[in-house]
Amino acid sequence: MGKTFAEKALGRAAGHPVSANEVVTVEPDFCVSHDNTGPISRTFKKIGVKRVWKPERLVVILDHGVPAPSSEHAVNHKEAREFMKEQSAPHFYDVSSESGVCHQKFPEDGFALPGQIVIGSDSHTCTYGAFGTFATGIGRTEMAAAWATGGIWLKVPESVKITATGALKPGVSAKDFILKVIGDVKSDGADYMSVEFHGDGIENMSVSERMTLCNMGIEMGAKNAVCEPDRKVLDFINGKEKSSDWEILWADPDAAYARELKYDLGGIVPGVAKPHTVDNYAPIGEVKGRKIDQVFIGTCTNGRLDDLRAAAAILKGRRVAVRTIVIPASWNIYRGAMRDGTLDTLLDAGCIVCNPGCGPCLGAHMGALAPGEVCVSAANRNFKGRMGDKESFIYLASPRTTAASALTGAITDPREA
Repeated sequence: MGKTFAEKALGRAAGHPVSANEVVTVEPDFCVSHDNTGPISRTFKKIGVKRVWKPERLVVILDHGVPAPSSEHAVNHKEAREFMKEQSAPHFYDVSSESGVCHQKFPEDGFALPGQIVIGSDSHTCTYGAFGTFATGIGRTEMAAAWATGGIWLKVPESVKITATGALKPGVSAKDFILKVIGDVKSDGADYMSVEFHGDGIENMSVSERMTLCNMGIEMGAKNAVCEPDRKVLDFINGKEKSSDWEILWADPDAAYARELKYDLGGIVPGVAKPHTVDNYAPIGEVKGRKIDQVFIGTCTNGRLDDLRAAAAILKGRRVAVRTIVIPASWNIYRGAMRDGTLDTLLDAGCIVCNPGCGPCLGAHMGALAPGEVCVSAANRNFKGRMGDKESFIYLASPRTTAASALTGAITDPREA
């Protein structure tokens, strides 16, 4: 019997063959954290170890509240700065024009590499699976222990195989596909499993689209989500790899799966996740016309350049009907959108373009919702109170759907915009 991706990646890290449901202890190739580095550092100091095991393995990217929107955020940032300086850890991204959302900046700067093990103190660390990385989110206490010991134990997950064939039709995006998948699998349907995306439909997707798929793996309970690393991935990482110890790994044709699902991408339509759960899926026709108060385009899910361009193509020469907040996922993306005129198009349409960061996605700042307000968001979560008041409502959608909805002030089918 062949091996799944997870079995190969964790076996490589453990130094011996492993199978699903075994428990292994591995050394992470990189540990990524963000504004919560301050609290993690406090726990680390309680352990009684003076130095992290390998400071060059730590990557800290401030992004959840940048610039600091409150004194509490400012304290966390200060603690992170001081800790990374104390540890002589070189990979620290402060509040500057060289940073961005951690799940964009981490791969953008060559830390997400095929076959490696990455742990992060954020649930959407699974984004890096788009690069063939075994990447998973862990808790703050676990991260502090990993910093101290250089090891973390993991159960080798069983795997789910999702095969996508064909191509998405005009107006339909990878976000529409993953929302449909999560609606089918449900929020706990892949609990502690490794989700593998297969098929020519995935092969034909860009790295950015694959990042959208893997980013939302956690929303079906997955331990990690992954696509096969191919020439597109190799071209992306070429020349900026932060490590030489990586290897292209992929599942064997005869690997065993706990569950298999198949999709024809040609049958996917624009869709949304209705309040207040990500698996509350509905095709656009069921919610079209629902009045909205705000649109948010950005985040680690859909804040890349192709996402901004897709929104701009719909908004070009027109004006938004509701407040529309756009946040590029990194300053590199911001500059790219500035150079090619995308930002001008968005600004001319009446959008507010903010600095890269998480901002409204978690209700931190730059767009919190008031009671009763409705937002169509390109983010990854729509839990009650996620973007501000607990009596507000969030619909998750693609950048195309969010842009189309911004024009009308109601949920709108992008194919009709």
